[in-house]
Amino acid sequence: MPAELVCFNEKCRARFAITEVIYNCPKCGALLEATYDPPEQSALMLKRVWRDRRGSNAPLDQSGVWRYRELIPFLSSYNCVVTLREGNTPILEARQAAQYGGLDRLSFKHQGFNPTGSFKDNGMTCGAAQALRLGMTRVACVSTGNTSASMAAYASAAGLQPIIFIPHGNISYGKLAQALEYGARTLQVEANFDQILALVRQMAERLGIYLLNSINPFRIEGQKTIMTEMLDQRDWRVPDWVVLPGGNLGNTSAFGKALREMKALGLIERLPRLAVIQAEGAAPFYELLRQTRKARRRAPKLQAVEHPETLATAIKIGDPVSWPKALHEVTTSGGVVEMVSEQEIADAKAVIGRCGIGSPTTGRLTACPCCGRCSRGTAHLDRPSAVCKSPPSPNAGPAQTASIRLHSARIEPAVADDVSVGCRKSVRSAISGHPICRQVPSPMWSWRNWWRREPRWWNAARRTWTGSWTPNRRCGLRPSPSWRGTRSASSRRTARPLPCRKWRTSSPAWRRRTRRASMYWVPSTHSWPSR
Repeated sequence: MPAELVCFNEKCRARFAITEVIYNCPKCGALLEATYDPPEQSALMLKRVWRDRRGSNAPLDQSGVWRYRELIPFLSSYNCVVTLREGNTPILEARQAAQYGGLDRLSFKHQGFNPTGSFKDNGMTCGAAQALRLGMTRVACVSTGNTSASMAAYASAAGLQPIIFIPHGNISYGKLAQALEYGARTLQVEANFDQILALVRQMAERLGIYLLNSINPFRIEGQKTIMTEMLDQRDWRVPDWVVLPGGNLGNTSAFGKALREMKALGLIERLPRLAVIQAEGAAPFYELLRQTRKARRRAPKLQAVEHPETLATAIKIGDPVSWPKALHEVTTSGGVVEMVSEQEIADAKAVIGRCGIGSPTTGRLTACPCCGRCSRGTAHLDRPSAVCKSPPSPNAGPAQTASIRLHSARIEPAVADDVSVGCRKSVRSAISGHPICRQVPSPMWSWRNWWRREPRWWNAARRTWTGSWTPNRRCGLRPSPSWRGTRSASSRRTARPLPCRKWRTSSPAWRRRTRRASMYWVPSTHSWPSR
């Protein structure tokens, strides 16, 4: 059976030629997927061939996608392939993140090492090759960041004209700068991602533009090789979990299909469980799976989120088009779908940053907060392990605006240069208040001699220490609310602490310590010295 496009709907399964420019089934409207004959080589022979190609200097063999071309044989000739040596991304161990998630082992397949800093390159090389095969001259996509830069790079390398549609105000300016550098024509539309995608699909059919969003089945074929390369790097040892963020759910569809095909070919013995993570402000797939479990007999239907809100702009999608495929893959693998808060995303970024793995603050790294949930609450594994798909590397220009939530503080929108100068106190207070970034008191206020400078009293009524300064587990020392009024130079001897037993004593030594407290009083408006 030659390569062809097949309707994903089990009741339809209509077949179409591989050279037809379609993205959905004309009969039922379902998504399409590419199918092929199994390769002639055995599983052992394929592993040897792929391992030998690592040392080759041929352009196709150096690509982390086309090195495994036996799994994506939709091209009759490889003359139209455009490769920028995509793939070849490393697997990085993260011990501190594993401890944070309650796992024995956790590693990240860091897709930020791709040519444009995004996993989109794996699928875009296949999409650009199919566009050249069909004789297209213009390609288009709807993007909030990564897709635009990747499509512009591969379209320009193939001699095609890239056209990018972006939602108004919801774009990563670093990625937009990349797309403009590659010569893309950018159009900003006053609508969200899902509305623009529906508009562009109608426009592409009328104007003869080839659409390269994740609805394109050949994009999915290229992204399948991420799983193949990961297992090749692990010597075909299957992890217990594969955790990935869920936006338009194209990666979930690609990863599940790749794992099913590799198991059918005998490359792996079992399927790992997929864990899809979504932000709580844009989690339609999470709600879909929860409703599916409640109503088992009724057919599931996705309820789109009209106005998705999350700081992770790359997964700010309320109506993912690939949800039927993703639902099938998650159900087949026995996986789960989790929802995390914005604070959990920021905490995960901080934890993974301490492992030496860079990621954007509003990126798609929502996997770490749920690794512990997958292992402890659902899997019940003896030695749980997971492999997460890491997000693209940070790419922020000097003109990029910042509106991020760092731990517990919020930095208001400002130019990046102003953020580094004018918001140091906010960043410092955020870092000092975080449990994993505790602020160490200066030697002047160490635990050994702090009582000599600022005495404290035991309040029997409150059953706590009262005084001008009280200990704090997170920030060292903090002003106590036990003083009445503000202490200035003219009213040092007027304010007194709240009454307690030791305050009513007539000991001369205690009165001397009280006078010492007024002498060393620090006003409430005083800020800590910079360290």
